Amino acid sequence: MAHSLSHDGSLQASEAGANQPDLDSEAVWEAKADLAACFRMAARCGFEEGICNHFSALVPGYDDLFIVNPYGYAFSELTASKLLVCDFHGAVVSGEGAPEATAFYIHARVHKRVPRARVAFHTHMPYATALSMTEGEPLIFAGQTALKFYGRTTVDRDYNGLALDEREGDRIAAAVGDADIVFMKHHGVMVLGPTIAEAWDDLYYLERACEAQTLALSTGRPVLPVAPEIAEAAYRQMRDGDPESARLHLAAVRRTLDRQEPEYKS
Repeated sequence: MAHSLSHDGSLQASEAGANQPDLDSEAVWEAKADLAACFRMAARCGFEEGICNHFSALVPGYDDLFIVNPYGYAFSELTASKLLVCDFHGAVVSGEGAPEATAFYIHARVHKRVPRARVAFHTHMPYATALSMTEGEPLIFAGQTALKFYGRTTVDRDYNGLALDEREGDRIAAAVGDADIVFMKHHGVMVLGPTIAEAWDDLYYLERACEAQTLALSTGRPVLPVAPEIAEAAYRQMRDGDPESARLHLAAVRRTLDRQEPEYKS
């Protein structure tokens, strides 16, 4: 028996599909372990907010199933075995529990409407969220870390409250455009990536860039952007090595957790 979300966000039982995919493969388990590592390290870094933020990744080998955290758990509690697999219709096809309603409506619609977004991390992490609340463009391309995101950001300016239906999920997905980083006005941020490692790398460095900008602004002195031609060149230098750097970054996260919180991969 699978479960699905009703329109009011409650859990409903439904029959699992006849063509159930193999969700016990090594590739699926490794994806869950990678995602669990991201949850644990995000908690350490202060990126979570209670039980209300969510990370998702398409199941390896599938374009219509995604892994997501169940509702009711802090990031620091999550393990690979606690993560759910859901389809785009609201059915939980693997795992115990259900996703938080806004997690389902945001992530299912983004994965469906933006196929390149195989991974989607949504947080209310403090510095990036603070900049989403301010007038003007959130990110000033003034620090080297910020240049990693040059030309990759957009702003969803039409905050409409909680995403509790497909229409709001579709509106958020449409706001993404070609961006990898979405500042959601009055709300938080969403990071999209082709791999879990690259999404984690972007999430981490985005908050670091936003923290540095907030500190610079707090001096009361003008923050000076890098010249556009230099910003573009530095961005290209960084992006050339991003996939490998991200892979190594996540590997370092997992080694740290293997020593200190090995239960993440249970």
